[in-house]
This record gives sequence, C-alpha cells and structure tokens, in this order.
Amino acid sequence: MYFSSNRAADAAVRAGRSGGARRAVAGNVLALGLVSLVTDVSAEMVTAVLPLYLVLTLGLSPLVFGLIDGGYAGVTAVVRLLGGHLADRLQRRKLVAGLGYGVSAAAKLGLLAAGGSPYALGAVLAADRTGKGVRTAPRDALITLSSDPRDLGTAFGVHRAMDTAGALAGPFVAFAVLWAAPGAYDAVFVVSACLGVLGVLLLMLFVRDRPRRAAPASGKPPVSVRAALRLVADRRFGPVCAAAGLLGLFTVSDAFLYLLLQRELDLQAVYLPLLPVGTAVTFLLLSYGCGRLSDRIGARPVFLGGHLLLLAAYVLLLAPLGGPALLVPVLALHGAFYAATDGVLMAAAGPLLPEDLRTSGLAILQTGQALARLLSSVLVGAAWTAWGPGTAVLAAALLLASALPVAGALLRACRAAGQ
Repeated sequence: MYFSSNRAADAAVRAGRSGGARRAVAGNVLALGLVSLVTDVSAEMVTAVLPLYLVLTLGLSPLVFGLIDGGYAGVTAVVRLLGGHLADRLQRRKLVAGLGYGVSAAAKLGLLAAGGSPYALGAVLAADRTGKGVRTAPRDALITLSSDPRDLGTAFGVHRAMDTAGALAGPFVAFAVLWAAPGAYDAVFVVSACLGVLGVLLLMLFVRDRPRRAAPASGKPPVSVRAALRLVADRRFGPVCAAAGLLGLFTVSDAFLYLLLQRELDLQAVYLPLLPVGTAVTFLLLSYGCGRLSDRIGARPVFLGGHLLLLAAYVLLLAPLGGPALLVPVLALHGAFYAATDGVLMAAAGPLLPEDLRTSGLAILQTGQALARLLSSVLVGAAWTAWGPGTAVLAAALLLASALPVAGALLRACRAAGQ
C-alpha cells in the first residue's frame, strides 16, 4: 500500500527542497515506519512480560532488576558508536540497520535457551539491545536524509506513530498468549522471534539506502573516529547531547514506572503486560502533533515541555490516589512525554550534523541517553531497595525538577551558537 507510492512521495519531498509542496512524507520514511511497527510488536511482547517474569516469577530484588533493566537499556553504548561509525564509513546505512534488526530477532530465540537464570537472561537481553543499538542511528539517519529539513519533526512524528502502533499491539499479543496459556513464556518468545524475522524481510524488500558518496580525491576515507568524536565539542551539537544526558539521568525507566503502578493499584500480575498499552495509546495519538508543533515553534519548548509532563507523572505517583484516578493520568502523561521528546530530539539534532557524520552523531547522542538511563535504573533500584519506592520516586522528581532549568540553558546556548 504505502510502497506503491514510494517514489512519488520521495519526488514530492525533493520538490519541497526546490520550493514546491513540502508536506508529503517520503516513502522511505513510511517503509521504515512499517519495519519499526512489526519489530516493535516483537520487542514489546518481551518488554511487557519482563517485570512480571523477573520480579514476580523469578523473585529478583528491585536492585537486581534495576541492574538487569539498566543493562538492557545501556549495554548498547559502545555498539551504537561502532554501528554509527560503520554506517557512515561504508555509507551503507540500510545494511548496518539490517544487521541490527537481525541480531535482535535471533536474540528472541536465545530467550528460549536462557531458562530461569537471570544471568543468562541478562546476556540474551544484552544481545537484543545490541541489535537495537546497531540499527537505531542508521535508521534515524535514513529518515533525516530522506526528508525535507523543514519537516523533520513531522517525518519523525509519522515514523514514531507507526513505531508506537507496534508498541501498542505488542503487549496485547503477549497478554493474549499468556491468557490462553498461563505461564507459557516460551510461546511469547517464539511468536516474538517470528515477528522479528518478518521485520528484517520488510527492511530488505522495501527500504532504499542513501546512494554511496564518492570518496574524496585525496583517497582519504570520508569518515574518521576522531572527526566523529569532535562532534561533542561542536558549539551547537554538544549542548544538545549534554541536555539530553542530564535529563535522561533522572528519567525513571518504563519498567520501574509500571511496577510502581502495579504496586500502588494492587493489580493482579496477569494485567501488568497491559500497562504499556496506556503509554502507547497516548504516544500514538500525540506523536504526529508534537512533531508538527516542533516544526512550527521549535524543538526546545516541546522537548522541555515533555519532561515537565514526566515530572507531573512522578508527582501523581506520590499523591494519595488510587484506581483510574491514578492509572489513567500517569499513563497518559508518560505517553505524552515520549511523544514530545523521542522523535523531536532526533529531528532537532539531525540538521546540526554534517551528512557524512550524520549516523555517528546521532549514535553519540543516543549513547549519552542510554548511559544516563543505565545509571538512573541502578540508582532507582538501589533507592527502592534501601528506602522504599516512595522515596525513590520523590528523589527522582526533585532531581528532574532541578535539572530542567539547566537543560533549558544548555539548549538556549545551542540556539545562540547557531545564530
């Protein structure tokens, strides 16, 4: 359906660069969106059952779960950088992204062999996140290179909406499997692996790479590690990395937020995989609108506003509420936070980077966030174990509120450097 008009949509985007119509989303973006949709069904099936499986079934402490969850989010750090550099060095972003999708699909099968060992599970999940780390920056670079720079927020909004549709479906599929066969985690992993393979096939068939650029006449490679690392010192890009990392340090992971809700609401364990659905619904509904808004008013107020919404969710978790009065607004605020930050940040950062280093730069930015969230998961898990969940959430809320003005100043410095 989308792919029959792939070339026409891309032609419309190219026309926008020369003053024509601007609002068509490139067919390549739609193709990448469908790949992400299918892959996210696969990924979120596993993500949805992890807290249930590791904490409530295997009986891991919150601290151990925090270490595994943080590693799940942060193990990609080095791999993101290597994947980004390789994609830029070869100018083969589709190839490198496909490798990442393939590794993640294979990791789902590895879950079958991990058994009940938290260490084996941690290793398999690290492999899955390695695949995600390899593919994310090349995929986002392809989106920026396939779109009109003036409409990058819209392009990322459409992609993230399709991605989130998969995230919305994934927990439902996991819930359906566990409802039909309680405790059948192996069945969840098998279905997840099959969908992961389908995502790889869609990428191979429908996504088109950016044509390879010729090497300079001097014979030197167009990309070097030193040149990529120097991006952090750039007066415009460096502050964006610093602001994203600072705010990521005080972002409670999704898994911990859902465990907090499950604890506060005393939900039965079988319903825990459905909590991400509330986040995904809001993300899906608001992603496109937040992208368009960032194109109109700028990324900085939208990005910071998203973190204010996350802060409001923390405050609600500390309030004496229960039932739908707690569940609905917390999940809605959580989804709105992602809609206002995820694609918006990538859309803002992409034009700050030279094309030959686009993937490497986005990988550096994503790595900073991943490392910050790794440390955040460990700290929240330690605070929960030592002082209880209420104190952990209160500390996260106070630190996030303190970090927001600093992040705002960093992003203003970035804007001033670009003038």
